[in-house]
Amino acid sequence: MTLDKAPAVHEDAYVPSERRIARERYRRARTRRATAIAATSTLVTGAGLFLLITGSPGWTRTQETFFSAHYARVALPQVMEGLWLNLRLLAVCGAAVLVFGLLLAVARTLRGPVFFPVRALATAYTDFFRGLPLIICLLMVVFGVPALRLEGVTTDPVLLGGGALVLTYSAYVAEVFRAGIESVHPSQRAAARSLGLSGGQALRFVVLPQAVRRVVPPLLNDLVSLQKDTGLVSIAGAVDAVYAAQIIASKDFNYTPYVVAGLVFVALTIPMTRLTDWVTARMDRRRAQGGIV
Repeated sequence: MTLDKAPAVHEDAYVPSERRIARERYRRARTRRATAIAATSTLVTGAGLFLLITGSPGWTRTQETFFSAHYARVALPQVMEGLWLNLRLLAVCGAAVLVFGLLLAVARTLRGPVFFPVRALATAYTDFFRGLPLIICLLMVVFGVPALRLEGVTTDPVLLGGGALVLTYSAYVAEVFRAGIESVHPSQRAAARSLGLSGGQALRFVVLPQAVRRVVPPLLNDLVSLQKDTGLVSIAGAVDAVYAAQIIASKDFNYTPYVVAGLVFVALTIPMTRLTDWVTARMDRRRAQGGIV
């Protein structure tokens, strides 16, 4: 006994219509035209700026003072050696800022009248250090703490400068975390409590994970700013990239080392900025697709 085989069903391959092909051809042509216009305008603008700067009466003297190849070669090794201090400050201070900022944000969002003193202290701290200029905070900590002559308190300018950075940036990061916590809908906390979780457990396992995911882009922006401001510890005498450039510049009154130090910081900042843009775009796509609560 044989079974008849069912005839194979052949599906026709998709063939785009002439109208669709023409539309895609038009889009490609428009993209090529826009790219060509952007490249041409960029070249024209760059050439105009180059001619304007190099054609100025004082360009020769400016080139010798700020863009000397000789002083750049002399300064680069010492600037890179000092940069190691900036990177260590970024790593240690960045971790401390995230932890302390999160604690401040949680303290400001505690509920109940019994926690009013904690909320008031956290609010006062945040308002004060967000309003205090960073340079003044550095001067007060770096020169004020040693003047107290306290037993067991360090006078190391690196540690004191890093502490001032943590004090200031924790206030900013705390507000970022607080915004993320308050952006979580109250129903999330209510649902967690209905499942038997305590208030602390709901905050830890439900609210904070969502809040942290939402504020990753602004946190990365704060870390970019912190990376640049680590150069301010040079005012205390710490030999970082900026102070190393200052030492070389003060010998011959040539400011090319400052330009080298600035370019080094820019080279560090650009990858972090692009990472921030990529993370932001990725989270926006996931949020548009419903992948983030």
